[in-house]
Amino acid sequence: MAAAAPGCRRAALRGWAVGGGAAARWRRPLLSEGCVRRGAAGACRGLTVEVGGRKMELSSGKLARFADGSAVVQLGDTAVMVTAVSKTKPSASQFMPLVVDYRQKAAAAGRIPTNYLRRELASTDKEILTSRVIDRSIRPLFPAGYFYDTQILCNLLAVDGVNDPDVLAINGASAALALSDIPWNGPIGAVRVGLVDGETIINPTRKQLSSSTLNLVVAGAPQNQVVMLEATAENILQQDFCHAIKVGLKQTQHIIQGIQQLVKERGVAKRTVQKLYVAPEEIVECANKLASNKIYAVFTDSGHDKISRDEAINKIRLETEEQLKEKFPEAEPYEIIESFNVVSKDIFRNLVLNEYRRCDGRDLTSLRDIKCEVDMFKMLHGSALFQRGQTQVLCTVTFDSIESSVKSDVISTAVSGIKDKNFMLHYEFPPYATNEIGKVGGMNRRELGHGALAERALKPVIPQDFPFTIRVTSEVLESNGSSSMASACGGSLALMDAGVPVSSAVAGVAIGLITKCSLENGGIEDYRLLTDILGIEDYYGDMDFKMAGTNKGITALQVDLKLPGIPIKIVMEAIQQATAAKREILQIMNQTLAKPRPNRKESGPVVETIHVPLSKRLRFVGPGAYNLKKLQAQTGVTVSQLDEETYSVFAPTPIAMHEAREFIRDICKDDQEVNLEFGAVYTATITEIRDSGVMVKLYPNMTPVLLHNSQLDQRKIKHPSALGLEVGQEIQVKYFGRDPTDGRMRLSRKILQSPATAVLKTLTDKNSIVLGGTIPQSSTSSQ
Repeated sequence: MAAAAPGCRRAALRGWAVGGGAAARWRRPLLSEGCVRRGAAGACRGLTVEVGGRKMELSSGKLARFADGSAVVQLGDTAVMVTAVSKTKPSASQFMPLVVDYRQKAAAAGRIPTNYLRRELASTDKEILTSRVIDRSIRPLFPAGYFYDTQILCNLLAVDGVNDPDVLAINGASAALALSDIPWNGPIGAVRVGLVDGETIINPTRKQLSSSTLNLVVAGAPQNQVVMLEATAENILQQDFCHAIKVGLKQTQHIIQGIQQLVKERGVAKRTVQKLYVAPEEIVECANKLASNKIYAVFTDSGHDKISRDEAINKIRLETEEQLKEKFPEAEPYEIIESFNVVSKDIFRNLVLNEYRRCDGRDLTSLRDIKCEVDMFKMLHGSALFQRGQTQVLCTVTFDSIESSVKSDVISTAVSGIKDKNFMLHYEFPPYATNEIGKVGGMNRRELGHGALAERALKPVIPQDFPFTIRVTSEVLESNGSSSMASACGGSLALMDAGVPVSSAVAGVAIGLITKCSLENGGIEDYRLLTDILGIEDYYGDMDFKMAGTNKGITALQVDLKLPGIPIKIVMEAIQQATAAKREILQIMNQTLAKPRPNRKESGPVVETIHVPLSKRLRFVGPGAYNLKKLQAQTGVTVSQLDEETYSVFAPTPIAMHEAREFIRDICKDDQEVNLEFGAVYTATITEIRDSGVMVKLYPNMTPVLLHNSQLDQRKIKHPSALGLEVGQEIQVKYFGRDPTDGRMRLSRKILQSPATAVLKTLTDKNSIVLGGTIPQSSTSSQ
């Protein structure tokens, strides 16, 4: 069987002629301080681009001039500088060693870090996720076989709290690479699209984004080609989503034209690299003759599963590589390995393109077999097992107190507007999921990105007023493609099993793409879209299109490409195909659990409120919060203050709540109070004689309060014994409310010695600290 024609990326290599000797590096003259006039050699150049009715400034040539490329992008008063540096000697790694680092600078937001060292430390989740978005936007445009260490650094210069810097960083990376001598098939442009009251907004402000039902980032290439998409949506309709993509893609062209103008003015010449790591054609032809029929037989045998197919291909690989080494003894190991990879990839892709066949026997739009289970373990708050083909994910739900929500650091809040969140999804991918051995523990960028995608898919259906912090854990037990979308499906089932009143069930699916490209211009001549792709289809394919949503609309989208861009038509078809698959998956999931359980599990947590009058807060909390700390240590509950007189008690189990109630009653059993009437006269019992006055109680079990010497008699006395007062004696006192600062009761006996009539009140016992938030009632009176 003949090998397929070279792909789009190999066709793009024609623009990068390989020369002998050392790489010719573009040398820039050193610039004087400051920007000179436009058009001068080596000058600081800049221009303004209008994007969505707002002006975005692009400039280069003033800052970081030793870098291969540097650009500053500014929108409003938010400015980001991005630098690009690539080595001239190839890396030992057999892949594109691109590193993107986006770092939030505290100084840019006018803050000082609050950690011990008062400086920026390890990368936050927001920084890692933004770095991934930038990476996915620029990586497809590097020439195939460019294995040179390349680093993109994004430095926040200023943040105004209105415009988010992440999209500016994508455009800055594009400008820095385009203005450098690094081989790169850019530029690209990126915008954020919001949807507020049905109106599409380009690069919305932080305030607009908070009320937007859509947060879509679109990265586009020239000629309206889509490079990268990432979206979070509040279950919006498909037609509104597609319209937003089209509007955003159109706006990216203005940015691309601006960068192209800067490149033209600067007259950038790209370097000639030493070598592009591609397979030699003669070795590829030989490998094709030796192994094509054997590979074809494996890929057309639908009886294989992931493990057996990989073993069969690896066996053919070893045999073929040995034969190639004998025939081409001077060839480098990479050339031998890559030649076999090219043949395997071409055969696999031709099966889809020409024969409409997939290696597992499905047609192009069919789903793998799906099985769902819920309530896996009784002690868990919620659990579900989602199996799709050979991808298996176990999802669990855990409830905890609101205090357990993810707390954002002050810098992330100032720079990106990130606030506390009480819903999170954590994705775990242990090595045994792919029959491998590896390090367990910690978190890598891939796991963080996959978990963030599944979290974005589920978050729109979580009720805003849910009284607990929710953590969903998704552990991949078997992986053969699209484990992040399986996490969204399993997470949805686990949430409903836990009794979370989600607005609708959520399902996700991955769509793949196989293309045939023209040898003349590298354009796409033909293509096939694949529903619910396998791991090998992702590996050999050109796109990983992940979409999640409900029966009504879309909640999350992430599109990763290996091509330097695809037409908007393919994206629209992929959305339509994913929508049909999503509805089919939801029907299968509904057969297991169609709606949330009406009640949470008996083993689940409990939340109650406690009303604590201001005057009794000290007794409830204790000195130095001793009582609260003891309560939490002995019972495992969490106490948080809601307002001045209301506390929330979270207990992980009903048993813990019962223990907490007993503890609270114990510390407050001698502390009862009624609502006293201002100006009324009450009978008080003396409990203690002090130098400064007497301690009295107005009713049984009340905490004694001090009646000062100055309020005992019209005469000035130094000690209560001067009046003949004794412990146990009853006296009449008048109530004048409480001190507004410390809540102490204000009583007076002196005022009653002047002629006046008063009503004597008789008190009944009422609990002052009440579980459930019931407010104490007024006292009764007698004449």
